[in-house]
Amino acid sequence: MNATVGASAAGIAFVIILAVTVGTVRPRRYVTVAEFYVAARAVRPWWNGAAISSEFTSAAACLGLAGLIATHGAPMLWYPVGSAAGYVVILALVVAPLRRSGTYTLPDFAQWRLGSAALRRYATCHVLAIGLLYLVSQLHAAGVVLHLLTGLPPWTGWLTVSLVSVVVALAGGMCSVTSVQAVQYWLKLIVFAGVGLVLWYAWRYGAVGGPPEVAGAAAPAAGDSLAGAGDPSLPGVLTVLLACALGTMGLPHIVVRVYTNPDGRSARHSIVASQVLLGLFFLLPPLYGILGRVHVPGAHVDQVVLLLPGKMLPGPAGDVLTGLLAAGAFAAFLATSCGVLAAVGGAVSACVTRPSVASFRIAVAATAGAALTLTSLTTAGSSVLLVLLGFSLSAATFCPLLLLGIWWRRLTSAGVVAGFAVGGGLTVALVAGDLVGVKVGVVSQYPAPFAVPLSFAVMVVVSLLTPGRVPLEVDRMMAMMHLPDDLASPSEDRSSPVDDRS
Repeated sequence: MNATVGASAAGIAFVIILAVTVGTVRPRRYVTVAEFYVAARAVRPWWNGAAISSEFTSAAACLGLAGLIATHGAPMLWYPVGSAAGYVVILALVVAPLRRSGTYTLPDFAQWRLGSAALRRYATCHVLAIGLLYLVSQLHAAGVVLHLLTGLPPWTGWLTVSLVSVVVALAGGMCSVTSVQAVQYWLKLIVFAGVGLVLWYAWRYGAVGGPPEVAGAAAPAAGDSLAGAGDPSLPGVLTVLLACALGTMGLPHIVVRVYTNPDGRSARHSIVASQVLLGLFFLLPPLYGILGRVHVPGAHVDQVVLLLPGKMLPGPAGDVLTGLLAAGAFAAFLATSCGVLAAVGGAVSACVTRPSVASFRIAVAATAGAALTLTSLTTAGSSVLLVLLGFSLSAATFCPLLLLGIWWRRLTSAGVVAGFAVGGGLTVALVAGDLVGVKVGVVSQYPAPFAVPLSFAVMVVVSLLTPGRVPLEVDRMMAMMHLPDDLASPSEDRSSPVDDRS
């Protein structure tokens, strides 16, 4: 056990030192605050794609998904399809128009498109809620991992991830965050692929024993389903697919990525690169899920991956492999936490006060403090459940805002406020009721298929009832988002070079 603790501590320490070194050594200097927010738009497509993939492959993807596959079997294999569909929707409908709008965050877009400062503050509250869901899931997973592998209290994992993420985000803004995330994507891919192949080879070729059949895994524990997540039935799987496909575009740490490239064409190439890299990474959770279903049935979903080396290869080999997996897991926690903190900090600082690097840093620190507080007040559950709850909330709020705001000229601020209140409020109410035992039939089990269409419908109906709230310059804004750059007004501040026709 002492060897396992030592190997795990060494792996975690290596990742922390690597993140701090990459994120803080000679950070890039910026002329404007906008450049600080978006890395001066100097990130190349494949590097940006690796960063997007890294913050998307969070604790839920590295640990929770494999645990769900081990617990529930084949239906959980559909979950990565939702993320792939989400990036297709972003690529086809959102990337180019959103860049041309010149807005950096979701609240920025809401105010620019609908002319309402109050709506911007309202949208910022939802960005903060989604960001905190993501952060709390990462911190709880870090506490579970550190306690499992080293015996340290969970709060040490929460504090470690929070402090390192804040240091990286404050050092150089989005440039530092992007560098850390891209490096950690390749670290995670190499570690999880290498360890997984070693364990698979050891099992298939007789180095370890194991039952030949995988059907004898323990039954799922009660309470491991939330908002459709963890439900292996067809309605549960479809609910998660819908939430992921439509909720990806509303994640604050994903949308900001379309601005870190030099132009619209490279932004689209970044999304394509992220799809390729995510597809490569998502080959790994099924591998660990099958091994976990055989060798550690009944384990907590976030612990399945980390328990495998010690169960399958007890001794020095298992200790080394456990240390490598600990490093990969903490790379996942840090990559996602850095990205979320930078995105949410930018949105909050721009809403509360005049944008500046100082206000950004204060907002990042305050967001990290709020996440730590919420983590201390809640109990650890499956990381994938909290992340998919964030997807559901995003799908019922920001997805209708973006799609209608980009493609429908008659959208009004009153319609958006009503849609957010109905879609987001219904999602939160149903999930909260489910947690305390108050259920409304299938609606409580599968909120996304009901909340998302209702949010779209409410936004459309209320907008049609308030035609006087349509911005006077809506035609100019629609032209700005959809016309090629050389046909738009030369006085407009476009987010791409003049000769970019993406």
